[in-house]
Amino acid sequence: MNGVLILDKPAGITSHDVVAMVRRATGEHSVGHLGTLDPMATGVLPLLLGKYTRLAQFFGQAEKSYTGSIRFGFATDTFDAEGEPAGQPRPLTLSLEQLQALALNFHGEREQTPPVYSAKKIHGVPAHRLARAGKSVPVKAVRITIQEFDLLGLEAATATFRMRISAGGYVRSVAHELGEMAGCGAHLAALRRTQAGLFSLAQAIPLDELKQMAPAEIEARLPHPRTLLPEMPSVTVDEQTAGRIRNGMQVNLPEFSGAPLVKIFTAPRELLAIGKRIAGTLAQPTVVLG
Repeated sequence: MNGVLILDKPAGITSHDVVAMVRRATGEHSVGHLGTLDPMATGVLPLLLGKYTRLAQFFGQAEKSYTGSIRFGFATDTFDAEGEPAGQPRPLTLSLEQLQALALNFHGEREQTPPVYSAKKIHGVPAHRLARAGKSVPVKAVRITIQEFDLLGLEAATATFRMRISAGGYVRSVAHELGEMAGCGAHLAALRRTQAGLFSLAQAIPLDELKQMAPAEIEARLPHPRTLLPEMPSVTVDEQTAGRIRNGMQVNLPEFSGAPLVKIFTAPRELLAIGKRIAGTLAQPTVVLG
């Protein structure tokens, strides 16, 4: 089974757990997710199936949207509700309007330090493994962009929010930093991903529903290949040209727009390769699916 499967992940399981469940449901061994969701988080989790796992590099910079809640009064070591309290509780003394003013500081491009309890790799080892082993975790700040961070309401010490953040950004870190600015500490209490690139909750299959579906039903729910990676134009080639592409040779393609990369099909739904423009319509295959 080749394509992109969009799931609505429930709380309480890891993204790795989801991959194992999808393998059982589809019978496809090659499965990889596009962007980890923490166990407490729910929502949109796109997965690549079969040969499409080779396309992961082209989905890596997708912006993501979330809703959730932030609990003020104390920080935690993981920056979310699954961690241990870090320091003594302190009362929230700011109003919703004052917190909203602080949230404006996060808009735009900024440096962000990922949590030490995260999937970030340190010399090939996930940071959370080092942290749980009591080892030093030298995480480096990364440059991210927050297009939207709006606090929508405040009840007691918990604020609801909506956020749109670039790839590689951690909502947990934003909650932690906002708590520091508020002077009382804070942590992420709940999180739901509503959008990952082009993929939304409207397309997502609840995991419990997936478990009841036959492989053919699952395959019918995969987005049409030509709708994926819309920044790349699509062309269809004949079998002679396809043979040259399978051998890694440069080829002249049917006319396509000035994009640097192009999706190459042999049939309406049969994606053969991603090609890189050399000059004009001359392209070099960079990823060949089969």
